[in-house]
Amino acid sequence: MPDNARPPSNGETRPWGAFQILDEGPGYKVKRISVNPGGRLSLQSHAQRSEHWIVARGTARVTVGAEVRELRPDEGVYIAVGQKHRLENPGSETLELIEVQCGGYLGEDDIVRYEDAYNRR
Repeated sequence: MPDNARPPSNGETRPWGAFQILDEGPGYKVKRISVNPGGRLSLQSHAQRSEHWIVARGTARVTVGAEVRELRPDEGVYIAVGQKHRLENPGSETLELIEVQCGGYLGEDDIVRYEDAYNRR
């Protein structure tokens, strides 16, 4: 991770950056996601959860369905259950966003990957 990114204390490192779980309870989970400059998550969907993303720092390139747009701090997007989506950092600083997941199952194995720059399945 770049020097300006906060290391996850109760989170996980990924090839694109890291995430930290901030809070969770029945039907919801809140994460801080840090994406390295040039990093991109897989094009994916979830069968059992929706997600709300709010940019805290940096610039996010967000794909939801067929729409691609850029978000800046204090802007956000809603991703419905089953909707294909991707998060990318086109900027030169670490992207940080808050993700709120809602649904009956919030495990990391509820990911269907369609494309992945890191060859994960």
